[in-house]
Amino acid sequence: MSLSLQLSLSDWVAFFNHFLSLSLLAIGGAIITAPDMHRFLVDQNEWLTEQQFSSSIALAQASPGPNVLFVAVMGWNVGLNAGAGLGGGWMSVALSSLGVFLSLLGIMLPSSVLTYNTTRWAHRHRDKRGIKAFKLGMAPVVIALLVSTGWLLTASHNNPAKDWPLWLLTLVSMLLVWRTRIHLLWLIGAGAVIGALGWI
Repeated sequence: MSLSLQLSLSDWVAFFNHFLSLSLLAIGGAIITAPDMHRFLVDQNEWLTEQQFSSSIALAQASPGPNVLFVAVMGWNVGLNAGAGLGGGWMSVALSSLGVFLSLLGIMLPSSVLTYNTTRWAHRHRDKRGIKAFKLGMAPVVIALLVSTGWLLTASHNNPAKDWPLWLLTLVSMLLVWRTRIHLLWLIGAGAVIGALGWI
């Protein structure tokens, strides 16, 4: 399901600026900024539907390549909605391409420049107490942001009586990651098989 939007130049600037600001919060990867993307794109501006938002993340995470691809898929969907959907012809393609370009440039540019410069500086001063403390202090922040993203993506599964197999699978996977050395790809593959069989 898609939307039909009329986005002005100021809307596109706001779209770009939002991804610029999120770029500097993406400590541990762009996926941890998904809750704020959801707030901005779905709740506040209604540029994406709930289904488009979730599907963008699922499609990009299932594809090979960097996990930041979900940002490009969201940009594509915003542009597609602004171009009257798949039937909008060349205008839909142009606006979708603009959405991809603006979202990826916004999310990548500030963090890439900052990371490049700070990594060089931190490497030169890696033995200083402040650098070590900063690295240790960022770990809980990254974990909390990942947990909030996971919570957002499972918000539709809020009926424990019905969704107990999903919660059990999540708990078992978490314990296996925490307590064993099983490679994550095995767990992802097992989840895919369980889902394909319709058990979850």
